[in-house]
Amino acid sequence: MSVIEKKLKDRSNSKCELCSNEYDLSVFNVAPNTEENLDQSILACKVCIDQIENPENTDVNHWRCLNDSMWNENLPVQIISWRMHARLKNHDMLDMMYLDEEALEWAKATGEGEEEEGKIIHKDSNGNILQDGDSVVLIKDLDVKGATFTAKRGAAVHNIKLVWDNAEQIEGRVENQHIVILTQYVKKTK
Repeated sequence: MSVIEKKLKDRSNSKCELCSNEYDLSVFNVAPNTEENLDQSILACKVCIDQIENPENTDVNHWRCLNDSMWNENLPVQIISWRMHARLKNHDMLDMMYLDEEALEWAKATGEGEEEEGKIIHKDSNGNILQDGDSVVLIKDLDVKGATFTAKRGAAVHNIKLVWDNAEQIEGRVENQHIVILTQYVKKTK
């Protein structure tokens, strides 16, 4: 158990900070942040994490818990609560929440709640929509700036992260090196 996970368990009494579930808990980093950090992470259950990361799995009834979690004193919990209210189009609840400008900017960083036309959508070379956690394959050799290797065509990149403010970039690991990759040079794998 990491130090951050221990602190999050202490902060939440070993319960999901969103729905209060006590099982299958893990640290969830609130996008666009990628590092485990007490001020940027929450302790969440497998069900909440799956529905946050996969909008098509959203179960409206599960998210009744937001009526409590939106008032949590910890900002990362408030951010996720805001995003889920936005996804569910609970405008009355969003109007009740107060986030300062910086926090609201963080909440809106993933485009949750925006109309589809304003949302940044990442697509691979074939036009397939990419999401955080997808796996892709490089379709051409890429020279990696600042490194001493070339990312070879056919190299698999697992568990990608979308660059939230640029539809043409993703992040991933190639040869144990964290790099930024242009979406035009990748193909999503099934």
